Formats: sequence, C-alpha cells, structure tokens
Amino acid sequence: MLRNAIGRVSRSAFKGMPAMTRFSTVSGEAKNTTQTFDYSKKNEGESTNIVWSEGLFTKEEREKLTGRKGCTIWITGLSGSGKSTVACALEEAILTRTNGANAYRLDGDNVRFGLNKDLGFSEKDRGENIRRIGEVAKLFADSGCITITAFVSPYIKDRDIARKMHEDAGIPFLECVTQVPLEVAEARDPKGLYKKARAGEIKGFTGIDDPYEAPVNPEMIVHTDKYDVAECVEQMMADLEKRGLLEVAK
Repeated sequence: MLRNAIGRVSRSAFKGMPAMTRFSTVSGEAKNTTQTFDYSKKNEGESTNIVWSEGLFTKEEREKLTGRKGCTIWITGLSGSGKSTVACALEEAILTRTNGANAYRLDGDNVRFGLNKDLGFSEKDRGENIRRIGEVAKLFADSGCITITAFVSPYIKDRDIARKMHEDAGIPFLECVTQVPLEVAEARDPKGLYKKARAGEIKGFTGIDDPYEAPVNPEMIVHTDKYDVAECVEQMMADLEKRGLLEVAK
C-alpha cells in the first residue's frame, strides 16, 4: 500500500514534501533532507563500501536542545586503587544531585562479560579492549551523556588513542587517576588478585609483573588513600561544575 501511495504522488509534489518525509531519489546524491553523507571521511578499518552518515543536528545544536553536555571521565589506576568504587559513587551523584545531567558508567570487568568477552589480557588484547571502550564512550558522550569509564588501562599509548578519538570529535576527555601507592592497593586486594599474582597464578598482572604507566598530566588526580569516597566525589563534582559540564542543584 505504501508503494502504491508513493507512486500516485507527482514528482513536483514529492519534492515539495516536508523535510522529514522526503527520501533521496537520485542515485549517488550526496545529500537528502533527512541526513548528509560525508564521502570525504576515510575508513581506516577493513569494511568497504561504507559512507559516513550525518544526522540533522550538530553536537552544539543537540546540547542546546537537550541542555546536556557530554564528556568522558576516564578513570585509570591500579587494581584496588578505587576506580570502580569512585565511578559508582560519581554516577549516583551526577544523576541525583544535578539539574538534569545524565551519566552512565562503563566498568572494566563488566564490558568483558559482553562486548569484549573475546579478549584476554595480553598487551595486544588490552590495547583492543581500550580502543573499543574508547569508541563506545565517545558515542555515549556525543549523545550528551557524562560517560564514566573505570579501567586499569595501564599503557599511556592506549589511553592517548582514546583521548585522540574524543579530541577529533570535539568531545571533552578528562583523564582521572585514582592514585595510591602499590602497597595500599595490594593491601586492599578486594578481588584477591594480588595474592594470586604473587603466587604465580596470574601472569602479566599490572603492578606486579606488568607495568602501570601513570598519566603524565591528568585532568584529575584522586587520592583514595587520603580521602574517603564522598570526599573524592565532591572533588570531582566541583571540577566538572567548574568546567561547565554540569550544574549541581542548589
């Protein structure tokens, strides 16, 4: 029925339809009224015959319409440094104490149950793990969400790749390190991983027999050995508000 109805519409009438109802009718047409194809955008992956599709709103227009500014807060640190604990508390604070800001937490272990379940902990797999989550975080942030990632992400080069994808898209990327001495993280050992690593049951464990490359110039440093969870979150909330990324409700 839809096909017959369209067939009865004259070409001139069809062209005069509102923007949201007219489809492109010219093969290879670079632009129609519901999206724009960017043929200049190059694909660096294996897929062929794909074209980048733009929507009807720019990032700035979306922010104005929704009143939400997205960003990624990339929490990195040793196992046991408090990444996940801080991430959970920060997510709650943003959702319950701001004027409409949105937040979502991406946890290092959680994504390995699904999206990254095919990856192990070799240097190559860790790099791919961070690349994938960097792309996902960028998409969330582009939608206006304050995306909070909690990953050991031990290598500077991998975190720099995640940063660059955000910078290229014009999306704020805030690197946050949960900074504690190794002995503090090991004493906490909430998952018993340090004990297993020391016993030789886990190979390539960050901080024991694999390096952790600390951020050189992070946007945030959270000392979870000196402040409790609430104090750490307050510091982060104040930083985000100062940057204009959220507004704490009065």
